[in-house]
Amino acid sequence: MTERRYVYPAIFTPEDGAYSVVFPDLEIATSGETLVEAMDMAQDALCLMLYDMEERKVDIPAASSITGLNCEPGSFSSLIECDTMEYRRYYDSKAVKKTLSIPAWLNTMAEKEDINFSAVLQKALKAELNLV
Repeated sequence: MTERRYVYPAIFTPEDGAYSVVFPDLEIATSGETLVEAMDMAQDALCLMLYDMEERKVDIPAASSITGLNCEPGSFSSLIECDTMEYRRYYDSKAVKKTLSIPAWLNTMAEKEDINFSAVLQKALKAELNLV
């Protein structure tokens, strides 16, 4: 599985005691009442946009170099990092029902040992996808 971690530059602009945030490489704009809130909102907006692009199988543009950004007077740039796999785990954790087939003998043995089929399948899928 490919890495799902990204780093993009963002431009922060102070406005009436708050901060607006734009990402030059993506169509994302957000804001926060404080710098900490603006940073949190920027990370959340970035993760949501990139997660959506991954789900729609849209090409994700490469991030610009932060050193090449031109900021207006009073504005500043910062790098924002996000991990869409972590985002998925947190926001897309609802259970889905899957139907599968296994040999009857294996089912009998597993039931005798009181094995949780869902837990075993989740563990095996994580190992197969290199997520552990």
